[in-house]
Formats: sequence, C-alpha cells, structure tokens
Amino acid sequence: MNEILNAISGLVWGPPVLVLLLGTGLYLTLRLGFLPQRKLGYGFRMLFQGRKGQEGAEGEITPFQALTTALSATIGTGNIAGVATAIFLGGPGAVFWMWLTALVGMATKYAEAVLAVQFRETDERGRYVGGPMYYIRNGLGAKWRWLAWLFAFFATIAAFGIGNTVQANSVARAVEGTFGVPYLWTGLALAAVVFVVIIGGVKRIGRVAETLVPLMAILYVIGALAILAVNITDVPAALGLIVSDAFTGTAATGGFAGAAVMAAIRFGVARGVFSNEAGLGSAPIAHAAALTDDPVRQGNVAMLGTFIDTILICTMTALVIITTGAWTSGETGAELSALAFQTGLAGGDLIVSLGLIVFAFTTMLGWSYYGERAAEYLFGVKVILPFRLLWVAAIVLGAVANLGVVWVVADIMNALMAIPNLIALIALSGTVAAVTRAYWRKQRA
Repeated sequence: MNEILNAISGLVWGPPVLVLLLGTGLYLTLRLGFLPQRKLGYGFRMLFQGRKGQEGAEGEITPFQALTTALSATIGTGNIAGVATAIFLGGPGAVFWMWLTALVGMATKYAEAVLAVQFRETDERGRYVGGPMYYIRNGLGAKWRWLAWLFAFFATIAAFGIGNTVQANSVARAVEGTFGVPYLWTGLALAAVVFVVIIGGVKRIGRVAETLVPLMAILYVIGALAILAVNITDVPAALGLIVSDAFTGTAATGGFAGAAVMAAIRFGVARGVFSNEAGLGSAPIAHAAALTDDPVRQGNVAMLGTFIDTILICTMTALVIITTGAWTSGETGAELSALAFQTGLAGGDLIVSLGLIVFAFTTMLGWSYYGERAAEYLFGVKVILPFRLLWVAAIVLGAVANLGVVWVVADIMNALMAIPNLIALIALSGTVAAVTRAYWRKQRA
C-alpha cells in the first residue's frame, strides 16, 4: 500500500500539478499587474484597521481574526518540519522555489479571498459560509456543481490528515521527546483543549487564533533572529547557496545525499504549498466569514498570510538550518530544525518544541473549521456536531498511531483539493480583475 500511495503522490505532485500551481499564481500576478506585491503596505494597513471589523459590515469574525484563523491553519509543521524536509530532500535550493511559490501565491491567495467574499452565502443557521465549493457553484454555474462537490469531498478527507492526525502526531512526538510524556496522555489533553475551542464555532476559534498565532510567531522569529545575529557573517553565504543551488543542484556533503535541480523544484514547491496553502482553497473558507463590506479589502488582508508564513517564518527556519551547518547532518523533519536551533542557541530545541506544539494546536483549530464547512456543504448543518466529535476522537488516534500512510494520503488529498480550486481561479480570473478595478476606481474617486 505504501508503494502504491507513494506512486500516486509522485504522480499528483508531479510536473503537471506543480506547473498548474505556479502557472495559476503567475497568471493571476500578471493579470492583476503585480497588485499583491505593490499593495503589500496597503494590505498591512487594512489588517490593522480590521482588528475590530468594519462598522455595518456583515460577517462572523473580524478581518484580523479571519487572517489569524487562516494563519493558524498554515503556520504549523510546514514551517518547522516542512522546511527541514524540503532542504533534506531538495537541498538549500528548495528554499528558493518555496520563495517563488509564495511570491506568486500571494496573487492566488488574494484571488481566493476575493471570490470567497464575492460568492459567499448564509446557511440554515444564518451563518456566513464560503470558499471554493461556493464560488465554483455560484460563480461558474450549476453545470460545475460536480467540481464543487469534489473539492468539498477532498477537503473533508484532507482535513483529517494535514489538519488533525498529522498535527497530533507531531505534537505527541515533540512532547515525548522533550518532556517524556506518553503519546496517549498528550493526545487526550490535546483533544480536550481542542474540543473546548471548536465547540464554540468560528467566533471562539477566531478569538483564540488572534491571541496565540501572533504571540508564538513573534517568539519563534525572535529566537531565529538571535541565532542569525550570532551567525550574521554566514547569512550572505547561506542566501547565495539557496539561489545557486536552485539552478545547479546540491552536491553530497556530510550526511546530505545530494539533490538534483528537479528535486529542489519539486520539494520546494510542494513544501511551499504545504506551508502557505496558496492554491489549495482552504484559507478562503476562513476569509468568507470576515466582517467586511468589500471582497477586495479582504483580499488585501488575505494575501498577507502567504507573505508572513513563507517569506518571513519559513525563511527564518531555513536560514537557521543552513547557517548552523545542521543541514548536512543527515537529520530531517522537525529533528533537523531542533538540531539547528539547539546548535545555534542554548535551549533552542525548546523553541522548536514549543513552536511545534502551539503551531500544531492552532492548525488543528483552523482545519477543524475548514473540514466542518466542507462537510456541511456535502451533508448540511446536521453534520456539524458529529463532525466535531469525530474530529476530537481523531486527535487521540493520531497521537498514538504510526502515520506513515496518513502522511502520504494527506499529500495526495492536498493536490486533489488544489486542482478544482485552481481551475475555478483561472475561469473566474475575469471576475477577480473586474471587482479589483471597480474597488480601486472607487478609492481614487
């Protein structure tokens, strides 16, 4: 089964999907005239103005909470274990392709949020719901309902992999390795805390996310900057290595087995998408619930998620791994990141362990909402309570299980989620461009 699943994973994450991901982002970047890059400062201004929500706007959570909820689902193992895995499999050059994925991914994330707000609707409880399944159905028309259904189906399954069992397993391993706590105890404790939060719905998730996510991200970045300050003379060489190896491949050295350019591209793009989720279609589900009066305003906030996640946090992890020399140790995943932080700073491995625990916890919160909305699209509001109970039970299972197969299935589901979403983004790019032009005409007037 492992061999079959790995073969499928290699196929769905092969050149066609990677080209579709990067190509969609590049196409949207060009069609929008590099708007996400040009309006980065405006996006941050909208973010801070959106801490309380817009007066008279409709939605469930503030624009700031929508972003932190989306970030809660993206800042996680991808930033710690994902970056390390990309470097282990693709060499330092993989980081360059992560950057490229993020830069064009900003336009993808912008378009996703614009469409999510533009085509959102209210469910039977009067709550705002949206995301790819809704903008496929409402934007492309009834004949595309099957594509919307496929996205929701893949997202529901993927949520239990990338957003639940994988995260619970990472936390259990980190806690056992650092504090010696058995996997089962960690799983039970995690399940209890997650239940208390998700039973309160998206408003409670938003309140927790807007506190925990910025706090832990700042602490993690400060720890990384402290290590880079000590190794400041090695930073230019590390950046040079990232750029040069992206086009030449990386020779075997120390415990590193070497990697060709194609490996750098494949694992850089795949782990970049795993980290920031641009193109997957998950984040717009959170942004659809934002208290906002204009899709473009929320789109400018949404695109910051990709910038913060990959350009800032993933880069910090990568530079620490490379400047400390840990990347040639033969370690991979979270163990490689922990070794790098420990090498660069006394007790640095505790920063990684704490970061992994908090980031994984918030990821479980964010993805619980994504999975719940996808399941609601498939089965209606009656599925919400059973879904939440099943979500909590899966956390305990994930903490104690061997997840070799689950990791691969999660990878496959991620790619399968992306395909319907990317098709819709290309098909609806004219709507995104038209709504964007109208917004900026109004602003100038």
